[in-house]
Amino acid sequence: MAKLFVGLGNPGKEYEQTRHNVGFMVIDELARRWGLVLNQTKFQGILASGIVLGEKVILCKPLTYMNLSGECVRPLVDYYDIGVDEVIVIYDDLDLPTGTVRLRPKGSAGGHNGMKSLIHHLKTEQFKRIRIGIDRPKNGMKVSDYVLGRWTEEEKIQIEQAIQKAADACERSLQIPFVQVMNEFNK
Repeated sequence: MAKLFVGLGNPGKEYEQTRHNVGFMVIDELARRWGLVLNQTKFQGILASGIVLGEKVILCKPLTYMNLSGECVRPLVDYYDIGVDEVIVIYDDLDLPTGTVRLRPKGSAGGHNGMKSLIHHLKTEQFKRIRIGIDRPKNGMKVSDYVLGRWTEEEKIQIEQAIQKAADACERSLQIPFVQVMNEFNK
């Protein structure tokens, strides 16, 4: 059975390097590390697949826009017969300080529209997540403007480290149970 890594974000040049696209950035890093090419367009997503550390893996960046991510992931899970316990979703989190990485075995959407869509389409909250902190907007800035905004120079350094750490956690999940990966990375 394949392991599915889904990074949440929005397609298109105008969204590259925005806070909301950190999930896409982790998928790009995994593809780079694992020598996989994101060039298959299926199920409203861009995919790469291969064997990594003896495991079949599929990388996915939904092209549905954030709020409809489940419309990509559900048919993908069905087609490849992937159990939700083999799905890891990587996404931005306003409730964590910038650059913080937190792993969870399951949970609610926490107000994140991409996660709401996934929970709705997968009909469960029982899938693994890697959350990357982007902090909350300051000075009364609208959340939508903030998440679609670009990183400051200081944040870029923190986010690059977080991307590496999240990718390390994904890689580790191919070697040991996710609960052990959580214990290792949530320190």
